[in-house]
Amino acid sequence: MYLSLAILTALAAVRSAFTGQWESVFVCFLAFLLYFIPPFLEKTTKVELPTTLQIIAFIFVFAAQVLGEIENFYERVPLWDTLLHTVCGFLFAAFGFCLIDILNRGKVNRYDMSPVFLAFIAFCFSMTIGVMWEFIEFGIDSLLLKDMQKDFIVNNLYTVTLDPDKSNKVIAVKDILTTVITTQSGEVITLDGYLDIGLIDTMKDLLVNLIGAVVFSVIGFFYVKQRGKGKFADQFIPKLKRDNDPQSQQSK
Repeated sequence: MYLSLAILTALAAVRSAFTGQWESVFVCFLAFLLYFIPPFLEKTTKVELPTTLQIIAFIFVFAAQVLGEIENFYERVPLWDTLLHTVCGFLFAAFGFCLIDILNRGKVNRYDMSPVFLAFIAFCFSMTIGVMWEFIEFGIDSLLLKDMQKDFIVNNLYTVTLDPDKSNKVIAVKDILTTVITTQSGEVITLDGYLDIGLIDTMKDLLVNLIGAVVFSVIGFFYVKQRGKGKFADQFIPKLKRDNDPQSQQSK
């Protein structure tokens, strides 16, 4: 899987270079850096990443960077962005859970944490990463004039801004058919509704991130409760390498 995705990413980089799309070449380079993170962590730390979790991480990077950014799947494939944010919530909950669980089981500075608390910390870690990513998207859109926070066309609007009395009364504008935008240069743009600039996308991303985080937190809870007896959870839970050492197990 790693080799196949690396070859496809390299081909995408070469094609982008030939067509002069240097931003896409940079995206491919970034993807390669992200590919190296799981094996780098295994070689430099005492943490073993399950094969299933690594495969999900590799596919996530390829789907987000190469397919999403270069092949424009975010626009071409419905719910592509939603699916990736759900997986992202799941993955970061796994890494957050791993960090706290290792601390909880360490011989030095050991803390006795309940399964509920560990699952809650994993959930909070994932949601924090999700919020920080939305900050990054907003920053890039504001400073580099991009559109990472995708806009939506909506047909209903509820706002206190249009209240003439300034009494905080909600004004409902329903069944919006057309919005006409006129720029200072005289350009006229007509929309089939009202343009929501990023709010719906941000809240949707955080919501599905929450779903992914909750799913893994439940898995992590039962993993700690049964202390590694679940075969399904073992495919997603990073663990200390010494936990798999036969001599270490016999000494315990």
